Amino acid sequence: MAEADANSVNFRLQRGEGASGWFTRLRRRWWFRLLAVLALLAGIGMVAGWALFARDLPSVDALKAYEPPLPTTIRSADGTPIHTYARERRVELDYAEFPPLLVRAFLAAEDKTFFEHHGVDFPGFAGAVVDYVSKMGTGARARGGSTITQQVAKNLLIGNEYSPSRKVREMILAWRIEDALEKPQILELYLNGIPMGRRAFGVQAAARAYFNKDVDQLALQEMAFLATLPKAPESYGRAANADRALERRNWVLSEMLRNGFINNAQYQTARAQPLGLSDRQLPTLQSNAGYYVEEVRRQLIDRFGEKAAEGPYSVYDGGLWVRTSLDPKIQADATDALRRGLLRFDSGRGWSGPIKMLDIADGWQGPLLASNMAIDFDNWRVGVVVSRGSDSAEIGFTDGTTGTMPRWGAQMPVRGKGGTAFAALKAGDVIAVAPEGGQWVLRSIPRISGGMVVEDPRTGRLLALQGGFDASLDSFNRATQA
Repeated sequence: MAEADANSVNFRLQRGEGASGWFTRLRRRWWFRLLAVLALLAGIGMVAGWALFARDLPSVDALKAYEPPLPTTIRSADGTPIHTYARERRVELDYAEFPPLLVRAFLAAEDKTFFEHHGVDFPGFAGAVVDYVSKMGTGARARGGSTITQQVAKNLLIGNEYSPSRKVREMILAWRIEDALEKPQILELYLNGIPMGRRAFGVQAAARAYFNKDVDQLALQEMAFLATLPKAPESYGRAANADRALERRNWVLSEMLRNGFINNAQYQTARAQPLGLSDRQLPTLQSNAGYYVEEVRRQLIDRFGEKAAEGPYSVYDGGLWVRTSLDPKIQADATDALRRGLLRFDSGRGWSGPIKMLDIADGWQGPLLASNMAIDFDNWRVGVVVSRGSDSAEIGFTDGTTGTMPRWGAQMPVRGKGGTAFAALKAGDVIAVAPEGGQWVLRSIPRISGGMVVEDPRTGRLLALQGGFDASLDSFNRATQA
């Protein structure tokens, strides 16, 4: 038995010596030494590259004290909000105020392993690199592969420049962010700051922009829709792309089901619902008081500046709370009286022509939205002529819907030219219309204009100001500039 043990030990020693000898022989091979040198160079390159990309990166400490641009709110004499001035519409919430199901919708759509990684999803990043290489020279945009933490780094620290180097910078910053902040803090920054379309930044602002709701009032299918927006906010948020948006929303719901965030009954019920997006319309008071609040804005800029660089209380970033002497009822009455007086004076003189002309060769909704035109008078609406046939014209509206204007709905003569307004209509004309019998009829904006000012005779306070027919159509203020 002892002899067998000795032989066993001897065998192990011989085996060990054989392995050592094999490794010694391997080291003498030229290709092994070449691989070792290449591995060493690759390691040095990775360290040097990391140091190069990490140089001059912004500090993540700024996120701990991050304060987003805040809107300036204009209020009437009784404190009612009548207008806000902001380049970005934001409403900040604490992480605890976001419904858990809403958070899960974004995790399902954007970063399923958020609570498992340390800022970077390396398998996802590798897939994004392969996709980028495969699409080089094709003009196609590769998929992102960014985690939520990387998106926070991009949106709040380094910007949206599209390049491979930005991805590496994102990764480095994401790693640092995970060291500096807790996961709920990162999610709070993300949910409050992600661009969502319709000038909304953050989920609460988007809930109001797309559904006229707060986040705690959203249904499951609405949460899933909002979770589609970070990928393509200006695409999925348009009525013209409703089919694509619905498909993407249902994909988010399926991911929530697959990850155990919802059950099958919830999935089936939510999937059966329509998108239900709200129209993009100007609030009534905002339109009625357009000339008034524009005069307030001009005076505020003179006093506090327009941009953050001009001072801490700038109009578009400083979060000013401004109470004016405007009386909402008197303002509405003054606006209505001036408009109806102008229409009476201008009636019978024929159609004054299109409000504006747009290039709609590449689509009509985008240019119409960009024109930022609306009329808050009776039931009038601003639309664009999409096409005109022999008996009717198709009219498009800012919410993506279309309507029909029959020939008889535009029979007024063209002022100064003769012929009917219908015959003069061209694709791209922006016009005013009103509903009648399930169709649309043409309306004419008065060429003559005027102004009205209402003051309190005892105090001199300015109660109402109207500088023309509608501020969104004509910015010249005849009450202050004429």
